[in-house]
Amino acid sequence: MHNARVTADGARIRWVELPGRTGGGARTRVYLHGLGASSGPYFTASAAHPLLADGRSLLMDMLGFGISDRPTEFGYTLEEHADAVAAALEAAEAYDTDVIAHSMGGAVAIVLAARHPHLVGRLVLVDANLDPVAPGPARPGSSGIAAYSEEEFLAHGRSEVRDRVGPHWWATMRLAGHEALHRSAVHLAAGTTPTMRELLLGLKIPRTFLRPSADGPLPGEEALVEHGVRVVAVPDCGHNIMLDNPEAFARETASALTVR
Repeated sequence: MHNARVTADGARIRWVELPGRTGGGARTRVYLHGLGASSGPYFTASAAHPLLADGRSLLMDMLGFGISDRPTEFGYTLEEHADAVAAALEAAEAYDTDVIAHSMGGAVAIVLAARHPHLVGRLVLVDANLDPVAPGPARPGSSGIAAYSEEEFLAHGRSEVRDRVGPHWWATMRLAGHEALHRSAVHLAAGTTPTMRELLLGLKIPRTFLRPSADGPLPGEEALVEHGVRVVAVPDCGHNIMLDNPEAFARETASALTVR
């Protein structure tokens, strides 16, 4: 396990590093998880897949989640998450990386690429959040968590969310800092200014968006394609594409990482 201090108060991001095969000019790959998740459980099998094991892989947990620190004084905005990840990548001497990022991690990755362009060379977004969403009670994702005030979430909302998300998601969500989970959800639902979608359209690096084919076209998918974003519909999967259809995920991600 590796770690780096990423805030002035000394909070540390931690990651598991897979060396991969040497030679051949393989690039460093960084994997970022979604809300309430952890990169190890969600991405280890993919990072070790023969199609993706040809380079150094960093399975990184954002502040507040997984094996990283859970500072209660941190704001957990998407920008703050991106800056903390950037500090960890700098410490790891990981520049011009391929970033593969799921859900909330995809939103953070877009902001990371916009704010720290020297760190991101290619971007693979896995059913990532592109737009703000209105908070709504009794939903399992970020909008449901964001419907609580922080006081309500700490008092009773977390246990209600536990009952809604089910045992698979809760296996990693239960590790998240309580404030970290709520604040991250609130800021993910609120989005950024400009929005993540607008930032994505403005990036000049190779960009791929993987979505479940059963969900149908993304809102604004034509505009994404017109701006050079490669959108790929992956069959036989839900939101957790890398877990639901690992072979297709590895194949499409490897294909995306050949684009220059």
